Amino acid sequence: MRQDSTSDRYVTPGGGDAWAQEAASTGRRGTQRITAAEEIAASAEVAEALRLAPNTPVVLRRRVMLLDGHPVELTDSYYPGGIATGTPLAEPAKIPGGAVTLLANLGFTPDRAVDDVTARLPTPGEQVELRISERDPVIVLTRLTFTADGTPFEYSVMTMTATGRHLRYQTKV
Repeated sequence: MRQDSTSDRYVTPGGGDAWAQEAASTGRRGTQRITAAEEIAASAEVAEALRLAPNTPVVLRRRVMLLDGHPVELTDSYYPGGIATGTPLAEPAKIPGGAVTLLANLGFTPDRAVDDVTARLPTPGEQVELRISERDPVIVLTRLTFTADGTPFEYSVMTMTATGRHLRYQTKV
């Protein structure tokens, strides 16, 4: 069965659990397991995306997305420590209303998001976590979300199984 995904619901505050809603729209069950919520030093990639100095503290939320109980995506979201430290983003629990709504309530309302999509073969760790073989390709989607004044406040790296996946992007001109 094909799993369609559109990005707009994931960057709109007030929408609740976008993953669960997206899965339910196709008669399936989308859940997630939070595997980490911690402050770490920003890697060079994360620091560059969020316009921070390397090793600046960021909050990492790591999740495994499940579709009908099967892992289909690994999601790592990074937030500047100055925004996320001491908030529910730094706690290993679901956030009522979702992270996008919490961030909007903190004054970080999404104005635009830039998504980059690549495909590759999985790492050994991804094979184990996603229960796929070394020959099963994965799609890697990175999303950088900005406020209206151009401030980046969330950088997410989503590694997903490619089989049956369809990503849709819409641009209003």
